[in-house]
Amino acid sequence: FSLKELHGIFPWLVESIFGSLDGIIIGWNLRCLQGKTNPNEYSVALDFLDPSGPMMKLVYKLQAEEYRYDFPVSYLPGPVKASIQEQVLPECSLYHNKVQFPSSGGLGLNLALNPFEYYMFYFAISLITQKNSPVTHHVSPSNSAYFILVDTYLKCFLPTEGSVLPPPSSNPGGAIPSPTPRSPAVPFSSYGMHHTSLLKRHIAHQPSVNADPASQEIWRSETLLQIFVEMWLHHYSLEMYQKMQSPHVKLEVLHYRLSISSKHHGSPAQSSYQALHAYQESFKPTEEHVLVVRLLVKHLHAFSNSLKPEPLSPSAHSHTASPLEEFKRVVIPRFVQEKLYIFLQHCFGHWPLDASFRAVLEMWLSYLQPWRYAPEKPPQSTEPLPRSVSEKWATFIQENLLMYTKLFVGFLNRALRTDLVSPKNALMVFRVAKVFAQPNLAEMILKGEQLFLEPELVIPHRQHRLFMSPTLGGSFLSSRSPAVTDASFKVKSHVYSLEGQDFQYKQMFGTEVRNLVLKLAQLICQAQQTAKSISDHSAETMASPSFFSWFRFTPSDMNGSYTGNDLDEIGQDSIKKTDEYLEKALEYLCQIFKLSEAQLTQMMMKCGTAQDENGKKQLPDCIASENGLILTPLGRYQIINGLRRFEVQYQGDTELQPIRSYENAALVRLLFRFSSVLNERFADQMEVLCSREDFVGRLCRYHLTNPQLVQKIRYSPVVRDRTSQNWGPRISLRFLASYRTLISLLMIYFFASWFYIGPVGCTFIILIGYFLYAVIMTFFFEGWKPHEH
Repeated sequence: FSLKELHGIFPWLVESIFGSLDGIIIGWNLRCLQGKTNPNEYSVALDFLDPSGPMMKLVYKLQAEEYRYDFPVSYLPGPVKASIQEQVLPECSLYHNKVQFPSSGGLGLNLALNPFEYYMFYFAISLITQKNSPVTHHVSPSNSAYFILVDTYLKCFLPTEGSVLPPPSSNPGGAIPSPTPRSPAVPFSSYGMHHTSLLKRHIAHQPSVNADPASQEIWRSETLLQIFVEMWLHHYSLEMYQKMQSPHVKLEVLHYRLSISSKHHGSPAQSSYQALHAYQESFKPTEEHVLVVRLLVKHLHAFSNSLKPEPLSPSAHSHTASPLEEFKRVVIPRFVQEKLYIFLQHCFGHWPLDASFRAVLEMWLSYLQPWRYAPEKPPQSTEPLPRSVSEKWATFIQENLLMYTKLFVGFLNRALRTDLVSPKNALMVFRVAKVFAQPNLAEMILKGEQLFLEPELVIPHRQHRLFMSPTLGGSFLSSRSPAVTDASFKVKSHVYSLEGQDFQYKQMFGTEVRNLVLKLAQLICQAQQTAKSISDHSAETMASPSFFSWFRFTPSDMNGSYTGNDLDEIGQDSIKKTDEYLEKALEYLCQIFKLSEAQLTQMMMKCGTAQDENGKKQLPDCIASENGLILTPLGRYQIINGLRRFEVQYQGDTELQPIRSYENAALVRLLFRFSSVLNERFADQMEVLCSREDFVGRLCRYHLTNPQLVQKIRYSPVVRDRTSQNWGPRISLRFLASYRTLISLLMIYFFASWFYIGPVGCTFIILIGYFLYAVIMTFFFEGWKPHEH
């Protein structure tokens, strides 16, 4: 096809592959396309969208002619959309020279993108817009075509070995040019930079993203990474959006916006309130989204760690360092760190308290351990000792201090609100404790905190922003940040750039966090005891089940309540794993925070985690008051998570208690009516029989009265109001409505038929047997232990 025809079908083709921005058109549904279920479509899609496949060749062919395609600003991430609608230029150079008003005026802003940018925008944002697509079968995100394509693009455009492959060219010996500068359509100010002279620079005065000739070698690498980061990570709450704007920047932006409000298309700029209100997006990342971000983080660590060692001679470095090597040097702190930190904060604060948080946890732990993706291999050793963290990573830890400390506190707050008896929750606590317990890691984090807490001499107001923000107006290669040798100043710059100048830092090894760790250790001990009691109870139940309890002939089960846990359905193996995870997690926490056994013992005794003499759980943590016991926050946690409970039993009339799940509702109601008729008709006769002092009287009193209920009715007006009027001797037939009783009777009739015993004879045998049982129980309990059964 001619270029003109290809130019016309290119937007339609991209949309038909990745789906529409509003999610109505699903496209090829790459997120659900897997090799196991659709091998042919899977292989064809990967070949077609490969970096050297037909689709990318089309992209490069259109790139040579400098075609532009409109991308609506309304579908950009919330912070970017809000700032552009306020006519404030985003800090990311990806948006420079691209914002355009429609010819007819109005608020329909668009980005003018080149073919490569347009293709990658759609590819990246399809992870967000297509998350509600229908799924007909179980999909493993890490095996989907989308996940494989992300990995392929990262390996191609951010190679850990060699250089970026040049794009195929339709002209022999020619190369595809990088994007050229464009004239601006509307003047913008810039947010994120705090120098007044920079605020009033227009797009026309800014160099292009790729104006530097040295950057043309890797313009695709930088563009790909910026698009991935912007589409996947640039989402956070309105409060964070407002906090990231310094007061004087807001003032400058306001003055600047008012000065240009009447110059463009006769429409005033959108008010700050409206822009902020429009920003409030409902951002709920999915587990698949987090897994893709983790893939990005792992690859960026490998990409950054593949940086060649710097030569000893500075002059040699200036002549030998390639643009790709320079890109590796600053890729994480300049492009990823800030947005990933805010993204993680959002997930830690809004993710449900369930096992799906494991995906977020592993992404966080992957970022905290760049040494896992270093090219050097650990020395072989016969003993599986934990590998010590090298001192060369101290700079990374200090420049990412909040990633280690503040997010660790966030995880502690989550762990304190989860059920640690669950094996999946116990595993997450174990994973975090194991990572932070790596030799030398806690010491380097403590050193970073000490550097931050060192008294500062003179730090100009908001000067820290210059360290983490790229120079306004172009690629990271347009100018290098000045070398800063003061480690303390670097740590302060990192913290203040992410949290603001007025941030109150909470020390990871301070008293407040240490108390949280002690509380977590207490909950771990409680969870271990709960898991052990559940395991013992399950073992006893399986080892020696009661024969008569299975038949459920006695009405004593009516007052029982189920005391199990979800672990009953998981099995003994999972209970064992839970205990192992919690035991190792507690050991690692003691190593990290230097907790002694005496502290743990004192804490356990103080909080009452020890079991009583009978091996039963104590009551929830309470405070005695004039009105009785009042639950403490710890007691509420214990009840919610099933660690402790009050022994609550039904204390009213057993005939009127709610119908149980093991009872037939129709039979319960029918037998209640039948027994009520019998009790009304023979009430006087039963009263006379129970008043006798001989064996018959004892037999009637044992089976026709309830001594405990009589005492409760006499001394409790509440129980008296909730019971029937006739609380004297009476007949109770409710036990016959139990499914187990019915099954038992059917089994007896079935086996009796083998011996040619008819239904009448079988019924007679049952009545004789029950009468003998009643006589024995009457003699034993009424004669020797009255009123205890």
